Amino acid sequence: MHKIYYFLLIVMLGCISCEWQFMSEDDYEIAVDRYDRVQSLYLTTGDFSALQQMNTVYPMQTRTLIEDVLHIGKVNDQQINTKFLRFYQDSVLQFLIAEAEQQYASMDDINRDLTSAFKYLKENIHGMEAPEVYAQIGALDQSIIVGNNTIGICLDKYLGSDNPLYLKAEYGYSKEQLSMMNRHYIVPDCVGFYLLSLYPMPTDREMSQLECDLHMGKIQWVVNKAMGKRAFQNRYVQKIQRYMSQNKNVSLDMLLRNNNYQDFQ
Repeated sequence: MHKIYYFLLIVMLGCISCEWQFMSEDDYEIAVDRYDRVQSLYLTTGDFSALQQMNTVYPMQTRTLIEDVLHIGKVNDQQINTKFLRFYQDSVLQFLIAEAEQQYASMDDINRDLTSAFKYLKENIHGMEAPEVYAQIGALDQSIIVGNNTIGICLDKYLGSDNPLYLKAEYGYSKEQLSMMNRHYIVPDCVGFYLLSLYPMPTDREMSQLECDLHMGKIQWVVNKAMGKRAFQNRYVQKIQRYMSQNKNVSLDMLLRNNNYQDFQ
């Protein structure tokens, strides 16, 4: 009787283990790491524990923000913490922090769309790795930061096309730029910039404007496929759509690697 019991127990544990492995491989989920919340806590209250967390839990994100986004110094400078804190005391940046906290209290919809888009790409591009994604608050200079298999979302660039700060003449945003500075473009931009990092424009020759536009058309067409909707619509995306309709055996990887732009004209 005891032998039967132990045998059943082993079988049950084996099934649980198999189920866990299956779930981890096929039902992964991308969730935006909320670095912005730790950043905001330090920048609004000067909380030392938040600063410690930025430096120990998020060293890569902090270095990228300070050195590559804000360009205010090196992360190991003795006075960098004070300089970082003072930089964000500007009234405009404090407004951005407050707006981001309010508008992005939840990012469940973004997590869901990121998961769906990158699952599609993993299934259709061999060897594709899903990136780690985090949120931060910059200073209105960049929207998406890509590097080391990570994507950083600058929430300050996605506060809504009608945000009163964006509409000020001193920032000079065009209507086209404003139309993309909202929540709905976060996931398309994440996917697009990540794909561009994997399939960059050729550097062995000078690119014409048409070739640059067609290269971005390829990226944007794939983004549309991954999103399951027309996030990007322009004549270059239409050219890629026509090409792919006529060449149904061409995979996404083959399309993105094809830098013979005559094929798409």
